[in-house]
Amino acid sequence: MRKMKSAKLSKNRAKEALSKPAPLGEDIDLGKYAHSADELPYQDDPARLPAKTKEQMLQAGVTLDADSQRSGTIIQMDHSIIHSLAKQEGIEVMGINQAREKYNWLSDYLWKAVAVDSDKYTAHVELNQGNGYFIRALPGSKTVYAIQACLYLAKGNLAQNVHNIVVAEEGSELHIITGCAAAPEEEPGLHLGVSEFYLKRGARVSFTMIHNWTPEIVVRPRTGIIVEEGGVFLSNYLIMKPVRSVQTYPVARCVGDNAVVRFNSILVAPPGSTMDVGSRVILSAKGARTEIISRAITTGGNIIARGYIEGSAPEVKGHLECRGLILREGGMIHAVPELKGTLAGIDLSHEAAVGKIAEEEVEYLMMRGLTRDEATATIVRGFLRVDIEGLPPQLSLELRRAVEASEKEVM
Repeated sequence: MRKMKSAKLSKNRAKEALSKPAPLGEDIDLGKYAHSADELPYQDDPARLPAKTKEQMLQAGVTLDADSQRSGTIIQMDHSIIHSLAKQEGIEVMGINQAREKYNWLSDYLWKAVAVDSDKYTAHVELNQGNGYFIRALPGSKTVYAIQACLYLAKGNLAQNVHNIVVAEEGSELHIITGCAAAPEEEPGLHLGVSEFYLKRGARVSFTMIHNWTPEIVVRPRTGIIVEEGGVFLSNYLIMKPVRSVQTYPVARCVGDNAVVRFNSILVAPPGSTMDVGSRVILSAKGARTEIISRAITTGGNIIARGYIEGSAPEVKGHLECRGLILREGGMIHAVPELKGTLAGIDLSHEAAVGKIAEEEVEYLMMRGLTRDEATATIVRGFLRVDIEGLPPQLSLELRRAVEASEKEVM
């Protein structure tokens, strides 16, 4: 009965919010997109997917070879879960609709980290449920290798609805790579993704998202993270390929003592792309800490890099850093760092810089035998490489490879 009442309440709140304009970014007309798609067949062996599809997924960090080192894999294509497999004991990987049927208690997590009536996009996901993934680590379980999740848009002009739930139980550890991609045809499409993360006491989660959209795709993720005592959440966000518009502003709440959150973003906006990307962290427990690091490059597109840290508990610390490079005329970078403190003794800081490559750096490298293009490429490569604390070596290597694979397009 409680579950039914909760579901009805969510529906009612979503209906009221459906007409809400988006608080940030371009307001997207949802009526321009199709909202239904054929149920796609399940794939026991995703390695048999078409070569072009696998290539698009690979460029988003998703490997489908039988010998790939993954603790689990889940693939959603349009609205269908076409593959789901957990390879390690203590780890659960399945579609969110399957998880709803299996666990009555899942309703206790749905729409608790992200409000269903946040805006028209969250409301649309609730009222037009597609699918999504459910990933859970049981108490004390730790992934040997990363779990990979792929969200793939195959049908042109489709609005893909996704609601993901990740639960890291007490003392557990999860490493997740999410690859978002679309079919190579340059058709319009819309991705609406709600993701909720729940880290229990002493849990650790690293979440690496790699985008490989196409130039006519619009992306509106909505993400919430709740971190309990001693939990650690690491987020790595990488988008270096063309996309018409992406707007995301995940909110992490440190509700337990000594909780830690780190956001790292690498953004490259080519001509025709608009990226409004930021992170928001609320430090409301003693000793909680956060770091938000953003690297932004425009080669002709527009970037808004946001960051917000709020401290309201003793001994909290937070640092926000945004650096941007304008490589070509016609592009724009707007850094928006914000700090809010409500208690004496907190330690919050930020630094932001937007500009061009320093000519003296280029000349220094040219004096050592590099051409101007080689010198510029070397500086850009160093700018994009951010050391990310806490990732397992294999995942650090994969993230570095993903950056290197896109560097040629940047230049």
